[in-house]
Amino acid sequence: MTAPDPRAAGGARDPLSVGLDHPTGAPASEPAPATPSGPGRTRHAGRTIGRSLALGLLIFVTVVLVLFVVFNGETVPISLVFTDVRAPLVVALLIAAGLGALVGWLLSLVLRTRRRHRS
Repeated sequence: MTAPDPRAAGGARDPLSVGLDHPTGAPASEPAPATPSGPGRTRHAGRTIGRSLALGLLIFVTVVLVLFVVFNGETVPISLVFTDVRAPLVVALLIAAGLGALVGWLLSLVLRTRRRHRS
């Protein structure tokens, strides 16, 4: 007496009979397996490169700022509107840079507001 074929009754498939029913090797009813090298891996690699680049840029800017402070440490007279003070050159340069950044930021706000009202 022989046992009935489990594949014919819709039972569990025999792992050793893969590809015997279909000449292509893949069953017609099962979808192709997803590959692990999808967009998730690319995003992760891009994020790592971005963090490494940001860290390198941070280190570079820090070194440049330290050198800037070291080479501009002499005391100079600074003439303000109502008084004169003596301070390290680096302080005068940083104040000038900060005021320039503030003026540039305020100008960009004004221009952006004008563009919004024109549209």
